[in-house]
Amino acid sequence: MEVDLANRVQRIKPSATLAITAKAGELRAAGRDVIGLGAGEPDFDTPEHIRAAAIEAINRGQTRYTPVDGTPELKQAIINKFDRDQGLTFEPGAILVSNGGKQSLYNLMAAVLNSGDEVVIPAPYWVSYPDMALLADGVPQIVEAGQDQDFKVTPEQLDEAIGEHTRIVVLNSPSNPTGKAYSKAELEALGAVLRQRPGVLIVTDDIYEHILWGDEPFHNIATACPDLAERTVIVNGVSKAYAMTGWRIGYAAGPTSVIAAMKKVQSQTTSNPCSISQAAAVAALDGDQGCIKPMRQAFRERHDYVIQRLNGMKGVNCTASDGTFYCFPDMRGAINAMPDADNDVNFAEKLINDAEVALVPGSAFGLTGYARISFATSMENLVKAMDRLEKVFGSA
Repeated sequence: MEVDLANRVQRIKPSATLAITAKAGELRAAGRDVIGLGAGEPDFDTPEHIRAAAIEAINRGQTRYTPVDGTPELKQAIINKFDRDQGLTFEPGAILVSNGGKQSLYNLMAAVLNSGDEVVIPAPYWVSYPDMALLADGVPQIVEAGQDQDFKVTPEQLDEAIGEHTRIVVLNSPSNPTGKAYSKAELEALGAVLRQRPGVLIVTDDIYEHILWGDEPFHNIATACPDLAERTVIVNGVSKAYAMTGWRIGYAAGPTSVIAAMKKVQSQTTSNPCSISQAAAVAALDGDQGCIKPMRQAFRERHDYVIQRLNGMKGVNCTASDGTFYCFPDMRGAINAMPDADNDVNFAEKLINDAEVALVPGSAFGLTGYARISFATSMENLVKAMDRLEKVFGSA
């Protein structure tokens, strides 16, 4: 029997990053020594005090349903975090805890988009932004920001992209896949455009907030332009900074009417996030933040090594990142020099088969001819991976 599928699911594609990770896993299972540079998760264990909090929660019987929008303890920890780190004030009704930042973002799209509403998304973008908009009957409006402009959208581009049907503008800083972060001055310039568009909701994805080593501290649109905070939804989570990807805890903070609508969506899809994970997230947000520093330092050291090695290869040009555990090299020269690789997808397939190195093609992130490389793996693996790539590409 052939089943007709919904139009909405036929509009979207599977996650390219998950597909590359799965392909690498299949080849390893078949005995191939594939080094995966595709996965977007820290390779560190969750810090001990966070794990201990989860065990304590189990032992005290915290294994039942919680409120849909999160436990009071976790919501207060999130409120404390915003006050401590960014000087932002929220009430409990302005906070929603979800099964990861991805669900927070999807809840938002489902809650506010009507058919035909446009979502302005700078490219390169995290792979899921456009498909979430499509699932919610929205229209992704992609604004390309290439390496020549540091992978950051300009005020002029933003002004041109926003039209009468624009409902949401998405900002992600530091960025997946480029690792680039907007400065406060750059956000203020974007804010000047958004200030003239009062009907547009701003979404800032801050999931890499603490993995930052640029020249200035972290800023988002709400801290750079406080007058825009009332129509900004901040999405964050514990996955990246605390090595808690599998715990699946993300959160959103924003206008209470929007958060209430997002809660309604969540109540009819997943209900509350895992009660034990929520207890662990309280320990992460309220506990000693010193656990972040050694992980960030390791990512910075790996970043410096990978950038230096990539820029020593023929046909590769890679700018430095400001944070995250990604870089986004321009591979067009290497692609053009490789037989039978007429695009970045074929190029990535050949690398995983011939060099046993898995990376994600740039087209998955909205910019062809590039690749996302994750250095969230050991230095030993990175050395081997760079040696293999250099053997394929040659030295510059």
